[in-house]
Amino acid sequence: MEQDAYRDAGVDIDLEAAAVKSLISELTYRRTDHFGMASEIGHFAGFISFGKYVLAMAVDGVGTKMLVADAMQDWSTVGIDCIAMNVNDLYVMNLEPVAFVDYIATSALSTEQMRQIGKGLNEGARQSNLSILGGETATLKGLVTGLDLAGACLGIQEREKVITGSAIIPGDVMVGIPSSGIHSNGLTLARRMVEEHGSYAERLPSGTTLGEELLRPTRIYADVLHICAETDVHGMCHITGGGLTNLNRLGAYGYVFESPLVPQEIFEWIATVGDITEPEMYRTFNMGMGYVIILPKEGVQTVQKYYPDARIVGTITSEPGIILKGRRLF
Repeated sequence: MEQDAYRDAGVDIDLEAAAVKSLISELTYRRTDHFGMASEIGHFAGFISFGKYVLAMAVDGVGTKMLVADAMQDWSTVGIDCIAMNVNDLYVMNLEPVAFVDYIATSALSTEQMRQIGKGLNEGARQSNLSILGGETATLKGLVTGLDLAGACLGIQEREKVITGSAIIPGDVMVGIPSSGIHSNGLTLARRMVEEHGSYAERLPSGTTLGEELLRPTRIYADVLHICAETDVHGMCHITGGGLTNLNRLGAYGYVFESPLVPQEIFEWIATVGDITEPEMYRTFNMGMGYVIILPKEGVQTVQKYYPDARIVGTITSEPGIILKGRRLF
């Protein structure tokens, strides 16, 4: 039974955490005037003071999902992923994304690739109601072998409306909102499973090919802004790289999942062919749940008003840890 499949595929989550901690330890300078930092490094996004508002920044990329796009010769949706991975990190703090810039690094320019990427970026901007202000394209032959797509997003919110997770209390419920599939994380492991045990043309029971499933765009959770305006939300989490471990960014609580969402067929396929344990699957992938809202139980109906496919998946307790169906995962 494979315990460290993601590490063996080339991504060591523990090493990444240690490396990021080492980097952050050197980031000690802070601007001290009225535009100074108003957050700590380590949450989903950082922000600065801007009068009664805060301005927030997030940065992320598509990662090795770009290699799936290359294999499928289809780059039309990766722009959605690029924007989604940024805006979803802003939504968790009730920050509204308003502007975006992209960065494309390539070994050789292709007008068709750029057209398709632009198509996806435009659709992502439409879904999240933001403006793409510009970007940068760099041809880096010898440094880059292929195509990489990343971006940065600007968000804004009134300071008193920012949600950090500090209001979470034992007894709150966790409401899971389904993902659209694998989103844009864990693709290094997913690609390895396809290359070793199948092909991008292989069909899942639903009839969708593995390639099509891995390219399915990341869901954009824009409606959580409406939820936060209509009910009392204590915390939110984007289930991205690292799976359920992302919840620890909200604080040292007990995240007890009594009734997790059912993972889509792609996750079952990966776990089966790779003989990957359940804890590692939940540490690597979103496992069918792309977003979690933590709030008092009376707010659940408001969440379901905007996300009918959302439901209660668990509760908050005082003893720290992530518990899945009675078993401590982390």
